[in-house]
Amino acid sequence: MHTKSNMRESSSGDKDKNFYEKVLSLNRCSKVVKGGRRFSFSALVVYGDRKGSVGVGYGKAKEVADAIKKASQRAIRSMGPICTQDGTLPHSVIGHFGGGRVLLKPATEGTGVIASGSVRAILEAAGIKNILSKSLGSNNVLSVVRATLEGLGRVRSKSEIYALRRA
Repeated sequence: MHTKSNMRESSSGDKDKNFYEKVLSLNRCSKVVKGGRRFSFSALVVYGDRKGSVGVGYGKAKEVADAIKKASQRAIRSMGPICTQDGTLPHSVIGHFGGGRVLLKPATEGTGVIASGSVRAILEAAGIKNILSKSLGSNNVLSVVRATLEGLGRVRSKSEIYALRRA
């Protein structure tokens, strides 16, 4: 069911090239009961349209496929717009969530995406092509992902900042 493919299979069976979906983490949990162990799975999925909209979903289920499906549905529902400018961010920002802190810095054309695996997946799903990033806090994938989204949510364009200052 889950592959490293960047394309999403739609319900009609054809490849939808406009969306990017990636499974960031897949964890197995075990619960010890009278008859032995019961396993459950959790999945973290990023989903984006590569045009400035990105969402992340976390799903838990008894089967791997169900956990990924649930996480994908939640990622699609949580999609929101982010502010980009010429394939990068308008200004630097530090995102915080729990123990996770992520620095996101705009970069010049041709730099590429300099980021760790989970941050890279979010930025590629959002359509950002040139950026520098550094994870400053926790190594927990969920904390880093949520910190990245929090940072991207705080980015404002020049016109938005001017409008806020005039008001």
